[in-house]
Amino acid sequence: MTPIRTERLILRNWEDRDRELFHRINSDERVMEFFPFRRDRAQADAKMGELRAAIDRTDFGFAAAEIAATGECIGFVGITGTDHLPFLPPGTIEIGWRLAPEFWGRGYVTEAAEAWLTYGFERLGLDEIVSFAVKDNSRSTAVMERLRMTADPASDFDHPGVPDSHTALRRHVFYRLSRTDWQARKRRPASRPFSFQDQSVAGSSGLNPSGLSQTSARRSSTPASKARSCALAPSARRSDP
Repeated sequence: MTPIRTERLILRNWEDRDRELFHRINSDERVMEFFPFRRDRAQADAKMGELRAAIDRTDFGFAAAEIAATGECIGFVGITGTDHLPFLPPGTIEIGWRLAPEFWGRGYVTEAAEAWLTYGFERLGLDEIVSFAVKDNSRSTAVMERLRMTADPASDFDHPGVPDSHTALRRHVFYRLSRTDWQARKRRPASRPFSFQDQSVAGSSGLNPSGLSQTSARRSSTPASKARSCALAPSARRSDP
């Protein structure tokens, strides 16, 4: 993927140097509070490899988030498919995030998510993005509200991937944002906006079982030629990050 630059971050594909951080955000008890699993190092390495390959195929995905000033990877924010939820329409795309705890509370998720919303609505021509999280995950729903998404209680659901051993994590809340509403509500950054970087920076340093707060989106009827101009490959079937 071509990295996306925001005011403070670079959103890019995974690199081998990210493996330790990726394992940590898949095993840390605070990060994984609302998920019924933890990953050991081998499992995390395998999952990171899957995410990297998916991004190589599609030019988007659950991408690494790096602090531009230091080159430090802090977690991930990105968009991908939702084939694991059969009640969502085919082609639904979700946005999700997971950061190491020391980077919470600094606005990084909202900053990166705004960039991915722009990518989804403007570059990929999506019609609607929807977000869902475990009902008690107030940190995630707070981000959804900062993104000016609208709660849709009629669409709240019990996540089919949550085992009986973790029933408290089953109920999920649902938020929506249409492209029309996003265009009307989007806020202009106080400083410089994000940009889709050129290749010169390519080497720069819910419960969904992915461990993310998530957002999904239906693609619009944008002509295929326009979609191809965004370098959009067919969405790969996603396994849980």
